[in-house]
Amino acid sequence: MPRHPFARALLYSAGAALLILLVIFAFRQFSPRPDTQRVETNTFNPARYASPARLDAPNLASDTQVVDAMLTLAQLRPDDYVIDLGSGDGRILIAAARSNGAHGLGVDIDPAQIQGANRNARAAGVTGLVSFRQQDLFQTPLQQADILTLYLTAEVNLRLRPRILAQMRPGTRVVSHDYDMGDWHYDQRQRVGPATVFLWIVPAQVQGNWTLTDGDRSVPLAIEQDFQRFTGTAGGDVRIEQGRLNGTAIRFIANVGNGRRVYEGTVQGDRITGTGAGPTWSATRAP
Repeated sequence: MPRHPFARALLYSAGAALLILLVIFAFRQFSPRPDTQRVETNTFNPARYASPARLDAPNLASDTQVVDAMLTLAQLRPDDYVIDLGSGDGRILIAAARSNGAHGLGVDIDPAQIQGANRNARAAGVTGLVSFRQQDLFQTPLQQADILTLYLTAEVNLRLRPRILAQMRPGTRVVSHDYDMGDWHYDQRQRVGPATVFLWIVPAQVQGNWTLTDGDRSVPLAIEQDFQRFTGTAGGDVRIEQGRLNGTAIRFIANVGNGRRVYEGTVQGDRITGTGAGPTWSATRAP
């Protein structure tokens, strides 16, 4: 070992420099280089890249205030059966079950949404009241529904409209978030912040020819129906005025020879039974 202090310092500096070079060499030798780093391929999950289900409407959810407004506008009752087309995460049916004990079915074509809705129903403790099904909403039977809830698109609503009118019973309720039914005018509308909620009452079908009996007079009725409104003639040339249907409830004004009168009644298939004040009246569908 050199005894001169300068020599010892020089030796120590050389040793330190050599140690630094060795560390740099080892780091560069054993660290993976960007251009040669091995790519792991055994973790690829093809399900992540599978084609998604074709959706008729985007996956958008109604917020809590809108859901409450929809169910309130539809006058939800505990014995109602609710069908939600495009049910998403299930929030409408879960709210109906938790608040009123109503039963229901949610339909969605996206399996991930069905799984999420079932999880949410279990968490809410309502699995005995509601169920969710992966299904095309245009293939879903609507006869059981007391209330139909929708958050779809204007185009899909119009495509559903003939099935609603043909399958749903008169007096059942249809509620839609933001989208209407074209020239089927809503019965009620409500604004909820930036959203709009529409309500329709499915009308009885009265289009065609009837025989009205009012006291000792019987006259033919010819009715032309436009959803919940109708016009026509009584006795061949007397105009029917202010014709209106609210489910099975019917109301119109006509003069059939006993003076101008308001007729109110209930439609029961091929028969109308008069109700309210005034002389008894009825009508039957002509063969």
